[in-house]
Amino acid sequence: MHIAWLGKKTPVCGNVTYGREITNALLDRGHRVSFLHFAAEPEVDEAQDPPLFSSLQEPQEVSLPFLYKSTIYTVPSFSASKILVDALRSLKPDLVHASLALSPLDFRLPEICADLNLPLVATFHLPFDVNRRNFTSSTQQLTYQIYAPSLADYDQVIIFSQVQRDLLNRLGVPSGRIAVIPNGVDTEKFSPGYSNIKEELKAERLFVYQGRLAPEKNVEALLKAWRKLKMPQGCKLAIVGSGPLANSFKATYGNDPSIIWMGFIASEARRIEILRGTDVFILPSFVEGLSLSLLEAMSCGVACLATNVGADGEVIADGAGMVLDSQKVYSQLCMLLPLFVTHPELIGILGHKARQRVLTKYTLNSNISQLEKLYAQVLSHQRVRVSLF
Repeated sequence: MHIAWLGKKTPVCGNVTYGREITNALLDRGHRVSFLHFAAEPEVDEAQDPPLFSSLQEPQEVSLPFLYKSTIYTVPSFSASKILVDALRSLKPDLVHASLALSPLDFRLPEICADLNLPLVATFHLPFDVNRRNFTSSTQQLTYQIYAPSLADYDQVIIFSQVQRDLLNRLGVPSGRIAVIPNGVDTEKFSPGYSNIKEELKAERLFVYQGRLAPEKNVEALLKAWRKLKMPQGCKLAIVGSGPLANSFKATYGNDPSIIWMGFIASEARRIEILRGTDVFILPSFVEGLSLSLLEAMSCGVACLATNVGADGEVIADGAGMVLDSQKVYSQLCMLLPLFVTHPELIGILGHKARQRVLTKYTLNSNISQLEKLYAQVLSHQRVRVSLF
């Protein structure tokens, strides 16, 4: 099968990681992938580890020009649509899979693919909090409302949880066009194992946040709770990531020797080393989709705390982690974090359950099998439509 994948290669974010993992797995299963992404010219990201494509096969890349690109949204140039159409005509893929980049081009794709008689699948990554408990989640709800009419024109829309399906269904996207395929993680690569990160950081108990330092991640609630608790000597909080709030956080909390600012880490091997030595992983976000960072930590056998937003609360429900209320993160962390010091057995119990939950429901292998089945269904429906005309 030949898939034209429309996604992102930079800057590094969850969408980029999703595209890398899925396309590599498709290549490994013998499919052909053409990778179309926004770039002024062919991009070489020397900091990216692993490289975008690690399969023995190398997909053909097509660069689409842009005016602006960030981790959140992309503004294509005026010529991007024509270049995309010409590329699809030349490539002649069996179908197009768009890992939506929050771009105006997302709204034109159904028309473009209909004109070219190409089936169109989308993955809709946009974070959400169905309860709309704050300004950020209300803004995301508005974006869902804007996107819904266009998503109804895609052949299939992949989302990560039943809650997200219900939300899109209420906004007018037909149930038959929505497929729930959760993110998956490579459980052989992200697995429990030896790590000397605690010795390196001089930590007896290691607590970790990994992700962007941005308002929607609510990291300051974690930092405030940590400062108030004055955890016992030997307890360290590692902040892995960077973002617009990094300098502000360091200015406010940088004099605390128990907080370690590790910055953005491109090396996947290094991130795995950190996770394998982590006792507790904390994700205090206001909004999420389904966090790959959370799944990776769970797959490494780490005890996890995450807010009940997006699909994250669903992932760790029923004992696979501790679910936080996104509006009570500070107070709940003040209560829960000391428990991992006074009752260290919780770390092993929750870590084991987290690993088992991933093995049962969130493996990359299962994700790809479901995706292949969806592709086959879409192509079958396409053949039926063609035969009718």
